[in-house]
Amino acid sequence: MATQQRSRAAILAGAKAVIAEDGNYESNMIEIAARAQVSRATVYNHFADKEEMMLTLLESEIERLTELAKTAANPMEALRALSQDISNDPALRKMVTSDPLDIARFVTVTDHPLWTKVFESATAVFGLDNSGVVIRWLIGQIGAPLTAAESAHQAEQIARALA
Repeated sequence: MATQQRSRAAILAGAKAVIAEDGNYESNMIEIAARAQVSRATVYNHFADKEEMMLTLLESEIERLTELAKTAANPMEALRALSQDISNDPALRKMVTSDPLDIARFVTVTDHPLWTKVFESATAVFGLDNSGVVIRWLIGQIGAPLTAAESAHQAEQIARALA
């Protein structure tokens, strides 16, 4: 079981690295397998197709960001950490230019299970009354990333307003 989990984690890390270089549309399972240092068969043992892998990658990113926020010392630090992670994510930066339709779909709030997970995660960290504001602020940074100073300043302002 541990080997399977390591392989799965390596595949997702490989997918994110390939997307950061080539974008989602230009990425392919062969490159992802090579980056993950697994066989193509191993990739397909874990994922039926690229779409399933990408959905799993998004879910794992939501979980990673949730843990990042939960381990922060306070809401202001959680906001700052999330802001900087999103603003500096190389895969998001690449997709903004190479795959704008994917980004548009990703930032459009829907009833998709991943959006339910996003709202549940934000609610767990920031509370029901604050989750919508936080999510919208973070979504804005996908298309318009913030500097570290801007992240810190805005996180402080938002944390004060939400308190």
